[in-house]
Amino acid sequence: MARILSVDYGKKRTGLAVTDPLQIIPGGLATVSTSGLFEFLEDYVAKENVELIIIGEPRQTNGKPSENFGRVKEFVNRWRKAMPDIPIEFYDERFTSVLAHRTMIDSGIGKMARRNKALVDEISATIILQDYMASRRKI
Repeated sequence: MARILSVDYGKKRTGLAVTDPLQIIPGGLATVSTSGLFEFLEDYVAKENVELIIIGEPRQTNGKPSENFGRVKEFVNRWRKAMPDIPIEFYDERFTSVLAHRTMIDSGIGKMARRNKALVDEISATIILQDYMASRRKI
């Protein structure tokens, strides 16, 4: 089998998470500068067998696209043109940052460490991937 990779796309930084090859366990992969994201992913999929990329679809609480949606859509279109063999799908990312902060608090991470936005982005990507995997099991 191949891995599933998730992306929590941000204006400055992007959190990434990935499953194990059997697609059982999701885990944080990295947080990268958004300007270098495309190259990072190209390199990663050249080394690892990835069958699908899930990217957080930024929406407001009322369901309308957030201001980041245009940037995410541009990235998705670029990926689909350059790497058509690895599909990329949107997945609702509402509340993932809130859940990431809650996860950090619940796990006992100190107040100073919780200010690490890169860690929040990586945890958010992991939550997106975990939720996606859970939704597939319900089918």
